[in-house]
Amino acid sequence: MDLCTHIHSEDLKPPSASQAVYREDCTQCFDSIDDELGLNVCLHCFNGGCTGDKNHALLHHNRFNHPLALNIKRTRKKVQRNEPPQKISKLAIAAETDEDRYDTTTKVVCYSCCQDDIDQSKGNLSLVIDGMMKALTFSKREEVKAWEQEFVPCEHTLCLVQDNPRQIESQDLGQCSMCDLKENLWLCLECGNLGCGRSQFGGIGGNSHGLAHSDLTTHAVAVKLGSITADGSADIYCYKCNEERIDPDLATHLAHWGIDITGREKTEKSLMEMQIEHNLRWEFSMTNEDGQELTTVFGPGFTGLTNLGNSCYLSSIVQCVFSLPEFQQRYYHPSEEPPLSQNPAEDLETQLRKLADGILSGRYSKPDRDVIASPDSPEVPHQRGLAPAMFKHLIGRGHEEFSTMRQQDAFEFLLHLFKVISLSSHPVDLGNPIQSFRFATEQRLQCTSCNKVRYKVDEQDNISIPVPARRVSHRGNPASNSENNHSDQFEPVTLLDCLDSSTSEEFVEFNCPACGSKDGFSKRSLFRTLPQQLVINARRFELVNWVPTKLDIPVEVGDDSVDLSRYLSSGPQDDEETLPDIETDAFNPNQAILDQLLSMGFPGVRCEKALYATGNADPEAAMNWLFVHMEDPDIDQPFTASQVAGESASDQQDPVKVAQLSEMGISDAHARKALAATDEDVNRALDWVFSHPDDLGEDDNQNSEPLPDAPRETSGFNTTPARYQLQSIVCHKGSSVHAGHYVAFVRKALPGENKLSWVMYNDEKVVKVDDIQEMKKFAYVYIFSRV
Repeated sequence: MDLCTHIHSEDLKPPSASQAVYREDCTQCFDSIDDELGLNVCLHCFNGGCTGDKNHALLHHNRFNHPLALNIKRTRKKVQRNEPPQKISKLAIAAETDEDRYDTTTKVVCYSCCQDDIDQSKGNLSLVIDGMMKALTFSKREEVKAWEQEFVPCEHTLCLVQDNPRQIESQDLGQCSMCDLKENLWLCLECGNLGCGRSQFGGIGGNSHGLAHSDLTTHAVAVKLGSITADGSADIYCYKCNEERIDPDLATHLAHWGIDITGREKTEKSLMEMQIEHNLRWEFSMTNEDGQELTTVFGPGFTGLTNLGNSCYLSSIVQCVFSLPEFQQRYYHPSEEPPLSQNPAEDLETQLRKLADGILSGRYSKPDRDVIASPDSPEVPHQRGLAPAMFKHLIGRGHEEFSTMRQQDAFEFLLHLFKVISLSSHPVDLGNPIQSFRFATEQRLQCTSCNKVRYKVDEQDNISIPVPARRVSHRGNPASNSENNHSDQFEPVTLLDCLDSSTSEEFVEFNCPACGSKDGFSKRSLFRTLPQQLVINARRFELVNWVPTKLDIPVEVGDDSVDLSRYLSSGPQDDEETLPDIETDAFNPNQAILDQLLSMGFPGVRCEKALYATGNADPEAAMNWLFVHMEDPDIDQPFTASQVAGESASDQQDPVKVAQLSEMGISDAHARKALAATDEDVNRALDWVFSHPDDLGEDDNQNSEPLPDAPRETSGFNTTPARYQLQSIVCHKGSSVHAGHYVAFVRKALPGENKLSWVMYNDEKVVKVDDIQEMKKFAYVYIFSRV
C-alpha cells in the first residue's frame, strides 16, 4: 500500500509548552480513550474527537480538513491492593503515571487517504506523536492546579520596610505577646511582634491578636513561625491584601530579627494543608437510618460528576440547573451537530451542550466496571462520573476566584454562571434560560411626616434572605457538637419567617426632599413579579473574630407547595403623592453603626454603601450586605449620587458592546446608558440594566429624535395564586465556605416510578434518598419551581 502523503505535511509539529492537548476525552462529548473504539486526537491541532456513534472526530475532519489523527485506546490494569489507598497529606502530589494504571494502544489514521494504521515511524509522525503523548493533558494540567496552589508576592512583601534590627531571643518566640497561646503564632516582619492567629480548621486555637496588631499599627506582613522550613518556605499573610502571599526575601527578613532559617523545622501544618485535610473529613452519609447503603440510581438525568479538586460547588449547581426544563430545552439537542467552532473546548455553547448531553443522555450513567470487578469492595458500585474539566476552565476563565482550584461559594458560582450565560449569544428560537429566573422587586419609601411615597423597581434573578438567629441556652452538655445538635443552638424558623423578615417594614434615616423633615422614612421591599424558577439563598453567617462563620439555624421547608402571593406588591395607589428623587449625596450614615462596621475591618466606602442599601439602621443587615457584595467589581469605588443614579457624561460607547447587550433583548438606548454608567464594563452594565429596568436611557440631548426602542417588558408573573414547589437544594457541610463539602438534592421521577423522589448528587455518586427533612433545614441554596 502506498504511504500517506500527509505524513510529510509542514503543519505537523509537536505541541508547544503552552498548547493544550485534548487526548483524554472528546471536546464535544464525554466519550473518551477508555471507550471500546478509543479517541482520535488530531495531529494538526490536538483536538480530541470521539469515534463512536457521534463520531466527532470525523466531523472535525469534515469541518477543518485535518487529515491525520492518532487513535488512543486504553484499558485499566488489574491491580491487587492489599491496603487502603494513601490519604492525601500535602499539596504537591506525585502523579501516578498512565503507565502505572493503564495499558495503552495507539494507531495513526488518515481520513483523506482512508488508511487506519499508518507506520508511526514514517515522515514527521514519530516526533509529533512523541511530543503529544509526553505533553501534559488538559485535565492533568487542571488537576495539578488543584493540589499545587500558587501564591504570588504583593507590593507589601516586595517593598517591606523593617524597623531597626534586633535579636529576638528564642524564649520570646514561644508565646503570643497578648495572650497565653503557644501555637498558631504569627511574627510581624515589620516590627517583630508575635501575635496569635485566627482560629483555624481542626480546632487550632487563636484569638486574632496578630490581626489586632495589624489593625493598631497598619503593619501588613506576618509569617507563621511553625510553618517555616529550612528551604525558605512558610505561610505568609498580608493583612492589607487579606490574602496568603509569598515573600521572596523571607530568609533576609527573618535574619533581620536574628532568626536563621537553616536550622528551622516545620512544626505546624500550613493553612492549605489544614484546609485540604479538613475538606477530606467531610462526607455526607451514604447510608440510611438502618445503616444500609443508599440505592444507586442510573439512567438519563442521573449522571454524576467527578470532583476535580475542590469542585463540588460547581457540580452541585450544575446538577440543579440541568434538572430544570429551561436548561434541558436550551442545551440538550442529541440529534443536532455541535456548533461550529475552531476550538470547541473554548466555546461556551459547545461546553454547555456537552454537559447537557453527558448528564441527560444517560449514556454515561452506568456502574463503574472497575468497581464491579473488585468482589472484595464493600461499596455499592457507583458510576465513574464525568470530569467537567473543560467547562470548569472555561466558565472560570478570567475570574479572580473561579479560575483557581480553591473551594468556592456555590451560590456565588450560580450567580456567576447566570451572568456568563446571559452575556452569551442565544438563538432566537431557543432564548436565554436565565430569563425564567428573572423577576422584579419593588421598594417603597414613605415619609413619616408628609406621607409622600417613592417606588423603585429592580430586576434580579435570585433573592438572598437573612435567616433570623434566635439562640437558645444549652441545658444539656455544654460541649455538645453543633454539627449533631443544631436545634440545641438555635430555634428553628420557617421559610416564611425568613421572607416575612426580609419583606417587613423598617425605618430609615433620610431627609425628606418634599417637606424637609428629618424624621425619616418607612421602607418595605416586596415582589413586583415572581419568576418561573425562584432561587433563594439562605444567609446564615455572622462575624466571629472578623471571620464569616456559618450558623446552623434550622429552616423548616414543607413538602407541600407554598403560596407566595402575600409577598406581591400592589403597586402605586391612586391616592398616593409621589416624592421627588432623593439625593443620595445628602445621605448621612448612622455614625454608631458605621463605627461598628469599621471596627470589624470593613473599608469605609463599603460600609457607607451597605448602610445606604439596607436602610441605615441595622448593623446585621449591613454586615450581611457586605458579605453578599464583597465580590462586586465596583465595591471600592467612591460612593456618589451619580454612580448610584447611573449617570455619566460619556456619550460614546463601543458599538460591539452595545450590540452584545442588544442581543439579550436590551434596547440600544438602555445599553448605551448602562455602559456609560459602568465605565463600559459589560458585566457591570448587565447588572446595571437589571437594577434599573425603568431607566430606558433616553438621550439627554433635547435636539435629538426620540429613539424608537419599546420599553422592555418586566420579567416574571404577577398573577395569583403564586404557588411554588421545592425542586432542588444545595447543602454545605462545614463551618466556612472555604472548607467543607457541597452536595445537591433534586426532586425528580425515578425510572419505573410514577411518583417524585429525592435524589442526592454527591460528586460521582447518585443515590435515592428517602428522607431529606434534616438536609432541607440546613440547605444553603433553594430552587423553587412555579406550579
